[in-house]
Amino acid sequence: MSDNTLTGLIGADALAEHLGQPDLVILDIRSSIDGGGKAAYEAGHIPGAVHSDYVADGWRAKVGAAPGMLPPPEHLAALCGRLGIRPRSQIVIVPAGVSAMDYAAAARVYWTLKTIGHGQQAILNGGFKGWSEQGRPVEAGASSPAEAPPYPVVMQQRLRSTADATLVASRSRLATLVDARSTSYFEGREKSPDAARPGRIPGAVSRDYTQAFDAATGALKPAATLEAIFGAVPKGPLISYCNTGHTAALPWFVLSEVLGREEVALYDGSMSDWTQDPDRPVQTGPAG
Repeated sequence: MSDNTLTGLIGADALAEHLGQPDLVILDIRSSIDGGGKAAYEAGHIPGAVHSDYVADGWRAKVGAAPGMLPPPEHLAALCGRLGIRPRSQIVIVPAGVSAMDYAAAARVYWTLKTIGHGQQAILNGGFKGWSEQGRPVEAGASSPAEAPPYPVVMQQRLRSTADATLVASRSRLATLVDARSTSYFEGREKSPDAARPGRIPGAVSRDYTQAFDAATGALKPAATLEAIFGAVPKGPLISYCNTGHTAALPWFVLSEVLGREEVALYDGSMSDWTQDPDRPVQTGPAG
């Protein structure tokens, strides 16, 4: 596979054509929460895939009360090296393909790789479920990645929003905040146990991340449908957030990588981080 050929989504047909190519890293991220984790991987996976449990391998880190922060660069460098990821690698991220939550995990891994400076990755649309249901080849056994040196991380700070940057955006309206949670969280009728207070960041618009996922196929909805859902989000810089920086990765992925919007960032701290400071405001009730 040539450089910069992978970005956004890849279908099963395209992946099948590239199986066995030397720079290809197929990253099966099934965890015990979604998809059965290591046991499910060892029972059957795409030929040549390596396994990285999205939860157990520390793709997110707890910092203070916020459980979904971007891990330190040295952790991500070591993790990528252990998985055989090099700067030239073409990475295909394989979710289980069973839920929007699971797809958001793939989007969060994609965002993390892009944030540390990697440029060639795609999510397998439909995940492992879609691959196997099409009768494509599957192999069993333990994961055996060809280890690489620690990844040379070059942080892309524009892809990540901090609490301070999000506060400035909320006050100035220079960026649109996209709340990826359900309406009950957005309006403050329901609260995550990781958040100190219910509600949303003032000025945010609501786009429930589950709207992007087609449960019947285990894939994202077609681009035209996604444009209908997200197209009314104002033009200009965007910041996607949720409760813990997990589900917000899916609207980030749709807006940035599928619909091609520019200046889209993810606030990995999200409401679990935002609400720890009582000086940071929250809004409740229906959007005005």
